[in-house]
Amino acid sequence: MSTGLMPARCWSKGRWLVVLLCLLGLVGCAGQQMSDAPGATSSGKASYYSDRHQGARTASGERYDKNAMTAAHRTLAFGTRVRVTNLDNQRQAVVRINDRGPFSRGRVIDLSRAAAGQIGMIKSGVVPVRLEVLK
Repeated sequence: MSTGLMPARCWSKGRWLVVLLCLLGLVGCAGQQMSDAPGATSSGKASYYSDRHQGARTASGERYDKNAMTAAHRTLAFGTRVRVTNLDNQRQAVVRINDRGPFSRGRVIDLSRAAAGQIGMIKSGVVPVRLEVLK
């Protein structure tokens, strides 16, 4: 004969497990933010937008222009200027953040095609970079 207590106990344990997993997920995401203070640096991998995004709206509301020196970053404020250095060849570009992303693991910035060309990454597609906030 069932007293009805067993499902309540299981639900309570399950609820605590869900809460714990959510908190662990939030803690893991919080550690990757880059400061937008001038001089702040970060490093990781850069990729660039494919041409099929030309004219699409960015998170800032402006349209993506493959010929503009722009980029996507997960946390930097829109309008922030960042110096991107390709660590394979030391070529640099200054970009303005106007979109959110990238959403691929290990990537820190998505560049416009123009910026990718300036730092010499068109052929490889993904390169190690250093980011430095300018203003």
